Amino acid sequence: MGLTRREFLRICGGGIAGISLSQMVIPEVVEALEKAAAGKPPVLWIQGASCSGCSVSLLNTVHPTIAEVLLKIIDLKFHPTIMAADGEMAIDALEKTASENKGKYVLVVEGAIPTGKGGRYCMVGEKKGKEFSMLEWTTDLGKDALAVLAFGSCATFGGIQAAKPNPTGAVGVKKLFDMKKIKTPVINVPGCPSHPDWMVGTIAHILLYGIPKLDYLNRPKVFFDKLLHDHCPYRSFYDDEVFCKEFPDKEGCRYSLGCKGPETCCDAWKRRWNGGVNWCVQNAVCIGCVEPNFWDEFTPLYESI
Repeated sequence: MGLTRREFLRICGGGIAGISLSQMVIPEVVEALEKAAAGKPPVLWIQGASCSGCSVSLLNTVHPTIAEVLLKIIDLKFHPTIMAADGEMAIDALEKTASENKGKYVLVVEGAIPTGKGGRYCMVGEKKGKEFSMLEWTTDLGKDALAVLAFGSCATFGGIQAAKPNPTGAVGVKKLFDMKKIKTPVINVPGCPSHPDWMVGTIAHILLYGIPKLDYLNRPKVFFDKLLHDHCPYRSFYDDEVFCKEFPDKEGCRYSLGCKGPETCCDAWKRRWNGGVNWCVQNAVCIGCVEPNFWDEFTPLYESI
């Protein structure tokens, strides 16, 4: 396919002069993906308790562009936000794809799964006039999938709606599967929202080489294996005990303003956002959104731990 796994990981990890996947034209990646996509598995993308922010983030991918991702790289059969079909026509298409491709399709889950009251807190559609819940949907589709990609902090760890006291019983996919004893592999790609590189890079790795190496939280190591604090461009200020006193100070470590970089593993310092224009710590602080339970464990967000 013209691109070794080591070369691919070096590109995804920003190993070419520290440049991230979405900030440069990498024709080798697109070419390899197009070849791999010849027998691509169908993708079913479902949404539960969330803001659809990860879908919006994915639409902002720079390279490959979202048009290339949707038309050349993946076979997207169902996505509530961007598809033209709706109602029974859309649900029937999803059901048909799932039944004809058992064990062969990839399920993408965006949003938490409320488990309280039998799932009644998040009803997502109807089948033959009967409502069904995100809990039912994720369980039924998840057990027959080749793999499940949990995109965003809501799908991975439950998200803001799982914050104490969590009245809806919101959980992430992996916790739900553990509860239901579902053995389908789950790949967690957290973030609030998840970075487009993390999502596209994970999809690309699965198409080209299979499931990537995961950390203890089932996150792809290529994106979540390093402590942000150790690589932050403001780290020298921390070592010299020079701390910002207020926003938007440009000199000084942001730890005193609540930055959770010392507790957070991701490559946002080099990945950056909005096509490389800026990133969280540049103008604010890291809130640890790729870590489990950040909404409870890292609050107050603007106070140091």
